Amino acid sequence: MRKFKDGETITVEPWRSRAFPVIKDLMVDRGAYDKIMQAGGFVSVNTGGVPDANAIPIPKPVADEAMDAASCIGCGACAAACKNGSAMLFVSAKVSQLALLPQGKIEAAARAKAMVAKMDELGFGNCTNTGACAAECPKSVSLANIARLNREFLSAKFKD
Repeated sequence: MRKFKDGETITVEPWRSRAFPVIKDLMVDRGAYDKIMQAGGFVSVNTGGVPDANAIPIPKPVADEAMDAASCIGCGACAAACKNGSAMLFVSAKVSQLALLPQGKIEAAARAKAMVAKMDELGFGNCTNTGACAAECPKSVSLANIARLNREFLSAKFKD
């Protein structure tokens, strides 16, 4: 989609994912991402007042990884690029940003199960790890987040 020759035909179409219904012309309703976030993309524990940043024991590589995951802007490019219309990169980025930090570990299992269940309920497709999502992500969210989501989800299922 980045290079075209003179005379080539360009086809413009709405996103493939059933979870993003067409509103009008090429406009789609991205409200499904909001519903996934409402299902578990938050920390509900009382974390107290704002502590000194240097007092929180988070190694820099872990903090950097959490910030990289948090850079996801929820634009939907990943689901649009995916041949299955999967939202795994979006969901995994949101799960990862919280699962890596101490505040998010308490609800990690419930979060992973709830967000994956909501993604499935909304009609997103399954991930086949082709990498098209990460290739199109404007924030370069890593496929490593999908692996982390799978680990969090399977770990949560084994605890049941």
